[in-house]
Amino acid sequence: MADQRAELTWTEDQIPVSARFDDPYFSLQNGLEETRHVFLAGNDLPARFAPGFRIAELGFGTGLNMLTVWSEWEKAGQTSPLTFTSFEAFPMVPEDMARALAAFPELAPWADRFLAQRRGGACDLGTLHLEVIEGDARQTLPAWRGEADAWFLDGFSPAKNPELWGADLMQQVAGHTAKGGTAATYTAAGFVRRGLEEAGFTVTRTPGYGRKRHMTRAIRK
Repeated sequence: MADQRAELTWTEDQIPVSARFDDPYFSLQNGLEETRHVFLAGNDLPARFAPGFRIAELGFGTGLNMLTVWSEWEKAGQTSPLTFTSFEAFPMVPEDMARALAAFPELAPWADRFLAQRRGGACDLGTLHLEVIEGDARQTLPAWRGEADAWFLDGFSPAKNPELWGADLMQQVAGHTAKGGTAATYTAAGFVRRGLEEAGFTVTRTPGYGRKRHMTRAIRK
């Protein structure tokens, strides 16, 4: 189980900020467009969508990344389930998720379906099989028996939450990635890129979203 629930403050624009890490859950400019740029385009999605596709994520947060990719999955005409597994140490309560996600009305059809079913753990939403594994990813990821075709690495800033970006955890990410699978993250911190390279990824630094000059894309060798 998780150590505790997420403790939040809110900006005047109603963006949730982690009180523990003093970091917003998504871009102050446009969280939805950041997700599309970093995690979808960064993993060549939706072009790579195929039946049985599997995504894993470090840091579930508000569920924004999951909802964004699920909406694109359905828009692409995929009818088989997308498998989405996320590792989250400090889960947000559904009421706070709903408050945060209200900023993205175009995702409301998916957010409403998700929030109506959200009970923690596994959730079957028809075209989406979701599992949120609560607890410290340094402990829960090594015990996971799954494998991903794409990773969303979306922990809080490496400067504020270095535990979620360490070399040992990047080794676990690589070990749970299909050959030729990908990973993407908004950060271009040198120690993160080196950790991914040492774990067996080919790493490139590409233009980031908004005020972030660079982000990181990686392909499993």
